[in-house]
Amino acid sequence: MSRKASASAASGEDRARRSSVVDPAPLPPEFCARPAETVARDLLGTRLVSEVGGARVVGEIVETEAYVGPHDAASHAWEKFGRTARNDVMFGPPGITYVYLIYGINWCINVVTDTEGFPGAVLIRAAMPVEGIETARERRPGRADRELMRGPGNLARALGVTGAQNRHPLDAPPLWLAAGRAVPDAEVSIGPRIGIPAHRAADWPLRFWISGSRWVSKNS
Repeated sequence: MSRKASASAASGEDRARRSSVVDPAPLPPEFCARPAETVARDLLGTRLVSEVGGARVVGEIVETEAYVGPHDAASHAWEKFGRTARNDVMFGPPGITYVYLIYGINWCINVVTDTEGFPGAVLIRAAMPVEGIETARERRPGRADRELMRGPGNLARALGVTGAQNRHPLDAPPLWLAAGRAVPDAEVSIGPRIGIPAHRAADWPLRFWISGSRWVSKNS
């Protein structure tokens, strides 16, 4: 092989290597291998990157809710229900998605946490668009920008996420978590989860959000 051909082949290999690099780099599964309430707090400021459908959309997470195991009556894995076909993914390894449908129309994105066999999860409730806003607008026509990722169903729609991404590892395309900005405790509010029936741990302070953010679903 000539020197020129050799250089061209090497250049092609370099391009192939670069194209296989996930950018920004994903957080490792170990990030999620902690109690759900810890992960829920630390997800604030983290970026959720979607290339579902070939379009890149990125949101900075501003609101989460933790579901902390079989003793949590608000969890889909509450001990009263046991392990079912629906909640089985929550018992899987930390760092994968639990994507489920509510009201027959809205997909919700959850991060599986804790350890394999223990059903902890974090619902991502809202994010601030930081990339791909035109695609998000196309997916949610007629909505103000602050509404694009405000609420779990809206967030999933803006990112193009459906049940096809259930059990997806969040350290690989087309959907992954990446480091964002560090959010100091002074900017974090903590309170009860939203939409939980009174008899099912409604008062547990397991919702975390960035105080005063215009992108959260509820600022109280």
